[in-house]
Amino acid sequence: MAETPQRLLLIDPNEADARSLLALAREAGLVAESVAEGQAGFERAKVEAFNAIILDAAAADGGDPKGLGLVAQLHARHPRLPVIVVSGDGSSTTAIDAIKRGAFDFLAKPVGKQDFQKVLAAALAASRRMTKPVSIGRASGGEDTLIGESRAMMEVYKDLGRISPMPVTVVLRGETGTGKELVARALYQHGHRAHMPFIAVNCAAIPESLLESELFGHEKGAFTGADTMRIGRFEQAHNATLFLDEIGDLDLSLQSKLLRVLQEKQIQRVGGRAEIPVDVRIIAATHRNLESMIADGSFREDLFYRLNVASIRIPPLRERRSDIPLLVEHFASLVASEFGLESVALAHDVTEFLRQQPWPGNVRQLQNVIRKAVLKARSYGIRVSDLRGILEETRQPVRIETPHGLHELITDALRRSIDGESPGAHALLMARVEGDLLAEAIALSGGNQAKAARWLGLSRLTLREKLRHYRLHPGERTKSTRTAPPDS
Repeated sequence: MAETPQRLLLIDPNEADARSLLALAREAGLVAESVAEGQAGFERAKVEAFNAIILDAAAADGGDPKGLGLVAQLHARHPRLPVIVVSGDGSSTTAIDAIKRGAFDFLAKPVGKQDFQKVLAAALAASRRMTKPVSIGRASGGEDTLIGESRAMMEVYKDLGRISPMPVTVVLRGETGTGKELVARALYQHGHRAHMPFIAVNCAAIPESLLESELFGHEKGAFTGADTMRIGRFEQAHNATLFLDEIGDLDLSLQSKLLRVLQEKQIQRVGGRAEIPVDVRIIAATHRNLESMIADGSFREDLFYRLNVASIRIPPLRERRSDIPLLVEHFASLVASEFGLESVALAHDVTEFLRQQPWPGNVRQLQNVIRKAVLKARSYGIRVSDLRGILEETRQPVRIETPHGLHELITDALRRSIDGESPGAHALLMARVEGDLLAEAIALSGGNQAKAARWLGLSRLTLREKLRHYRLHPGERTKSTRTAPPDS
């Protein structure tokens, strides 16, 4: 069953601009319609459900020459409906006023296709996170469900009930693929700010050079390419909830700025001097061991204690194997519906086979395996042989090209130490293996340090320091053939 298309309402008195934006929206797969007058748009939004609204500030309302009174009206009636304001007046005062009145974001005219698509995608994602409830316990027919009746998941549910009503910062801890975003949304939906927006930022998915601007915004001319003033996620989340996913990937300079925001409840845009007050509830998530990062100097201890007022640990799938039958049933039903199948049959030994797997990718990996199995089996049913082949495809080992086999490396390291050629076999062997591991990760990531750090389970700061130590360059694509570590 195909997913229902998302709907967009455009309120714009300029016919040419309206046609252009409607075309871009429909190109993105949305069902889009437009009205010219602000009050007509407000009445339309009262009777129809939309996923987002684009409002031209020139759509005058109630004597307000900039039309921003309509933003406040829409926000008061539908506080979780993202409203994107566009305006030919690209001044910072218009943008700030729009955000203060409840706009999700602001775009200056003429609106470029790339900027439009980026902001619209963020608004639609926010709309989905805010309006689709997260079900808890058993499958409810929707994708947004925290499934599980195991003792480990019951602890998560109890934590949700205890923490969600409290106005505190929360850290969600768990391996990749355990469902941290669903838990964050459940905290939000059962919290005291559920009537206000939920803004999400994946700190690992945004380049370091852009992340500060993403979080705090920037002034026009703050850096090359900053052609207009930009509102950051903290301003968007004023009086609302901000979800910072992969908080362990923030570099130290941004950690310092985030700490300042938590302490002073004020931000400064990049390139700006004004102190802007913000009242934001932060939910942070990480798959990293923050205590280990504190020990190696890659995460600030003072920031950790500011964030970690309350904490929820989401268990890996291997600690809740009794939930696997429920999860398999749920995912098979979802995928069957997506592919237009009435149901998907499971061979009698499928569930037990899946219960015995290690699931390093957790629930996300299980969902991916079931999806592939349904696609392969179609109406013939899922068999263990199908699953075994799919799991083997996902277990491709990374082969590190070392000059010798592991046994030879160990023997050689011990010989050098015995002969007095090195201060210790352990340090020599670790340096050899670590250098090749780093080189391989950099090569496979195409020089992308953020991606390589994520694979290695290191912070980007730690990875950079190690790359400097081993004289590796992020852009190098050849695999290491090092036989000895560089001089310290």
